[in-house]
Amino acid sequence: MVRDGYLYAAPLLAAAVLVGWLTTPAWAIPALLLAFFFLWFFRDPERAIPQEAGAVVSPGDGKVTDIAQLNTGGEPQNRISIFLSVFDVHVNRSPIAGVVRNVRYQRGQYLNAMNQASAELNEQNIVTVVGDGQTVIFKQIAGLLARRIVFHPKVGDRLERGQRVGLIKFGSRVDVLFDASARVNVKIGDRVKGGATVLAYVQPQGGLAAAETHAVERAH
Repeated sequence: MVRDGYLYAAPLLAAAVLVGWLTTPAWAIPALLLAFFFLWFFRDPERAIPQEAGAVVSPGDGKVTDIAQLNTGGEPQNRISIFLSVFDVHVNRSPIAGVVRNVRYQRGQYLNAMNQASAELNEQNIVTVVGDGQTVIFKQIAGLLARRIVFHPKVGDRLERGQRVGLIKFGSRVDVLFDASARVNVKIGDRVKGGATVLAYVQPQGGLAAAETHAVERAH
């Protein structure tokens, strides 16, 4: 359970007790239901983290809504977009093991997260993680209902694959960008789980060249 769940639920539970005491128990039901919703919404289940080399795991629970190839900074990259409905777990996790190299917060709009324009126009937190010869960028993007993005690590912090890093409150989207040569492991429409579902397998930068050089040296 994320601590925020208790912070939202406690006042509602207190209000339910007070209303039930001053009036009748039936009038306390709406506050009780809302309190239980917050406790459920901020659930934080344990996940089995894949250990395969080069695995890029999903940073959040939800549905894959888009898989595209983009050109960013002159380099081709794959982008996988995941929509988190209000019914999904909203705890975010690191897609790879590595060091946080950059964190950039961008103010913006609150378009529906299903809208492709939200990837550029909405309020978002853009995180770059470098590790094991690969660079992965993931975005926490606010949606129509989301009004707060939480990200705990700082630049220079070491993250493990699947490590909890924050959350987006009440409906949102996460985008993951990685090298275009990666082998994508999901398709549009798939349901994914944060920290547990492998989105793609990325070849470490320089990995192929190093392997080829090693093979030539062995041959001689």
